[in-house]
Amino acid sequence: MKKLITLLLAFSLCAISPLSYSLDKGKTTMVKLHTNHGVITLQLDAAKAPNTVKNFLDYVNAGFYSNTIFHRVIPNFMIQGGGFEPGMNQKKVNAPIKNEAANGLKNDKYTIAMARTGDPHSATAQFFINTKDNSFLDYPGQDGWGYCVFGKVIEGKDVVDAIGKVQTGFRGGMQDVPQQDVIITSAEVVK
Repeated sequence: MKKLITLLLAFSLCAISPLSYSLDKGKTTMVKLHTNHGVITLQLDAAKAPNTVKNFLDYVNAGFYSNTIFHRVIPNFMIQGGGFEPGMNQKKVNAPIKNEAANGLKNDKYTIAMARTGDPHSATAQFFINTKDNSFLDYPGQDGWGYCVFGKVIEGKDVVDAIGKVQTGFRGGMQDVPQQDVIITSAEVVK
């Protein structure tokens, strides 16, 4: 009788394991960016951009984004952050990741994507939030790669809009820098 119960229990666990795995695999991860303009809540798409989401979460969980700024704001285009502290002090970053822009996600208004240089595989910590539909950034883009979208804003669109309207100028050798720091005070994974 014990063997029968053990066998049934083992069979039951094997039968439900794939279901449990698929539910965990499809789990949505959310991140809150607390800024001095309000909170932006992001829903990340690990199914379509697994390495990019992992990279972003590694930075979030390490506290990397705390006290960084949105250092580039271009009205009716995007807001970019994640690489500089107030005073335009650049932060040290991890190794770049492979570009996952061919994932089917589009650079639509209120999506979050990885910033990079002209090298398609140069994204590290910097990201941007599109403040309008920017289809020219989609894969394959003008350079054959595009910019990898890995999530979207689900709350705080008004905060994104407010940041997108701040006064900018030339500072730290860069254009389009907010005249008053737009600070990410902290970033946290929402459970």
